[in-house]
Amino acid sequence: MIPDEALQQWNPTERREAQALVRAVQDRAGRLGVELTRPPDAPDNCCESGCIGCVWEAYYSDLAYWRDECLLRWS
Repeated sequence: MIPDEALQQWNPTERREAQALVRAVQDRAGRLGVELTRPPDAPDNCCESGCIGCVWEAYYSDLAYWRDECLLRWS
């Protein structure tokens, strides 16, 4: 089990990390019996050109907000 402090500091920078974070948060909530909101939807409109302000950057930011809100639910 990943400690809350580690979850809070986990800021994904790639898709697989983001998926792992979502699973870790959902698993912890399930063990604690805490109901969560849905995580943000992953983007499906990335052009893969590495542009500044990529939709993935916004997703990772939204995911961090979702994670923080989830941590507050079981704190």
